[in-house]
Amino acid sequence: MATIAHCDTHVVLWLYAGDIERFSSHALSAIEKHDLMISPIVRLELEFLHEIRRVKEKPERILKTMSVELGLKVCHDPFESVVLAAETLHWTRDPFDRLIVAQALLHHLPLISKDELIRKHYTNCIW
Repeated sequence: MATIAHCDTHVVLWLYAGDIERFSSHALSAIEKHDLMISPIVRLELEFLHEIRRVKEKPERILKTMSVELGLKVCHDPFESVVLAAETLHWTRDPFDRLIVAQALLHHLPLISKDELIRKHYTNCIW
């Protein structure tokens, strides 16, 4: 059985777009060997990006495609648990990043992300 890795929002977008060249070899290896999961907040961030026209597709289409093609799943931890974990992450004011990292942190799972600030502070980040 493969282990689980969480994905940051940009990882989902790049996979959806087929922009494989954006990934490091280490990140691609992790994508291939892990079952991929996202925090529900990724869906909201995708919606925000769609609303400001930085992303053309609606979140439903992106996530359904990623579910079918890669088996991407949404984590269903209780929101209060995720928020409590996010309260401990004082290194960022970005609510999306805090909740995405907190979701992975709850289960000590790796998070695939190119974000330098996340990589600096979340030791279980893969890039």
